[in-house]
Amino acid sequence: MKLSDCHNIDDFRRLAKARLPWPVFDYIDGAADDELTKARNTSAFDDVDLVPDVLAGVETIDTSCTIMGCRSELPLMLSPTALQRAFHRDGERAVAKAAEKFGVWFGISSLATHSIEEIAALTSAPKLFQLYVHKDKGLNASMIERCKAADFDALALTVDTIVSGKRERCLRSGFTTPPRFSASSLWSYATRPRWTLDYVFGPKFRLPNLDSYVAEGSGKAVSIQEYFNTMLDTGMDWDTAARIRQDWGGTFALKGVMSVADARRAVDIGADAIWISNHGGRQLDGSRAPFDQLREIVDEVGGEIEIILDGGVRRGTHVMKSLAMGATAASGGRLYLYALAAAGQEGVERALTILKEEIERAMRLMGVSNVQQLNRERLRFR
Repeated sequence: MKLSDCHNIDDFRRLAKARLPWPVFDYIDGAADDELTKARNTSAFDDVDLVPDVLAGVETIDTSCTIMGCRSELPLMLSPTALQRAFHRDGERAVAKAAEKFGVWFGISSLATHSIEEIAALTSAPKLFQLYVHKDKGLNASMIERCKAADFDALALTVDTIVSGKRERCLRSGFTTPPRFSASSLWSYATRPRWTLDYVFGPKFRLPNLDSYVAEGSGKAVSIQEYFNTMLDTGMDWDTAARIRQDWGGTFALKGVMSVADARRAVDIGADAIWISNHGGRQLDGSRAPFDQLREIVDEVGGEIEIILDGGVRRGTHVMKSLAMGATAASGGRLYLYALAAAGQEGVERALTILKEEIERAMRLMGVSNVQQLNRERLRFR
């Protein structure tokens, strides 16, 4: 299978599976417990149908929109994800360059493998930093100040990871950061020589936004479950979120909101946006899909705060359904991580090309010339 054989996100998934050692692939692909929520994140879109209008004169269409004060050429964001150099040697650099080429938002994680400053210098695309609140308050303050100095456009506080979900694939494979070879996985690494040589002989794996404060994840191998369960602040509450918003002082979002009550509280503390997200099904298995919650949350706070639908997005039509339901934009992580793992920047660009074409095709077939024309009248519920 070659990159040219990839015509949708699931094709990139298959190519990534062929090219990655299985512990690394399972870290991207896996989720919590029985992985029911991960599957529901995508299947939820099947419960709503699009209703097109014809003879609408859509020779010219405009896919652009404004998200958190910045123009985006597509109503689609690349969600921040951790450890990207574990998937491809170029990591966040490849994603940043692809995002800039397509004029879309992207984000980096606190657990990114390239630094805040390096990414800021690399791209002029709108960029977001995903903050995990650590027990070390000095580390939290350092990351916020570095993002200010680097002129990041927004900060998203992740609120759904005070402890780790039970990611059973990672427990079975023994995946750690940095990745380490084990007896059970050695054959998989040996039969993926390109990945293994890039990892062994490339720059030392590190988490540069953290490594002045903690050894875990850079100099000391640790599982993601162990990292979350020992390093993150389980006492984080709404007062914490309000203080971080004040300390940051710029465009501020909460990532991981799922209930109507929490959406209302996000408005009350002055957040600019919320990500309706369950962390890709990697935390609380059995929780609802973001798309299942979107209608209720839009009915409660739509027009008062921007709403990003995050999770399960695999098609341009999923983006269209999210917008018609009232979301400002849609976003996803796996939709570009599979492509990054498959072919680096070239893979991410091909994935974005496919999604862009799907969005444009869907708009024309639905009879809308710009994304602002999408509304709930375009949907039918099964």
